[in-house]
Amino acid sequence: MEIGDKLRNLRIQKNLTQEELGERTDLTKGYLSQLERDLSSPSMETFFTILEVLGVTPEEFFREDQAHHQIVYRDEDSTRYVDEENGYELKWLISDSNEKEMEPILLTFEKEGEYKTFEPSLAETFIYVLDGTIALTLGDTQYKARKGQSVYYQATEPHQLKNIGRQKSRVLVVVTDSYL
Repeated sequence: MEIGDKLRNLRIQKNLTQEELGERTDLTKGYLSQLERDLSSPSMETFFTILEVLGVTPEEFFREDQAHHQIVYRDEDSTRYVDEENGYELKWLISDSNEKEMEPILLTFEKEGEYKTFEPSLAETFIYVLDGTIALTLGDTQYKARKGQSVYYQATEPHQLKNIGRQKSRVLVVVTDSYL
C-alpha cells in the first residue's frame, strides 16, 4: 500500500518540515523523505509514532476517501496551526485541501503579525480581507488591502502577507498548487 502522499500531505497540513517531524519522531529527514516517496516502508511502531505526532489515528489515516465525497465541512473538520512568535493562526477549512486544486485557508493575524516569505511558485492566490488591514509584499512592491477588499495574484515572485492595522486582521486565502 502506498502511504507516502498521505503522510506528506498530513505533514504539510501541520506546517512541519521533514526536519521538524524527524526531531519529534527521532527519524532522519532522509528516511522521512523515502517514506513520503514510497521508497521505504516503516515498521508499525514507527508508523504509529508518525501518526501520533501528526495528530491522526490509524483509523482516520486509512479511512477510504470519505473526505472526497464530503460537500459540507464543519469547524471540527478544520486543522489549525498557531505561530505565536510571528503572530498568526492558520485554519485549513477543508481537511484534505492539499489534495484538491484549491486550498481555502482562514488566516488570522495579531497586531503586527506576519506570515513567512514564500519563494516564487506556479500558484495563483486569492485573498479576501474579512477584518483589518493587510499588506502584501510581492517582489519589490507592497500592496495594501482593507476589510471588504480582495487581492488576486500569481505567486511568480517572492511574497509575504502581514498585518499593518492597529488590531487583528482576518483574511480568507484561496491558493492553487498548495504551498502553505
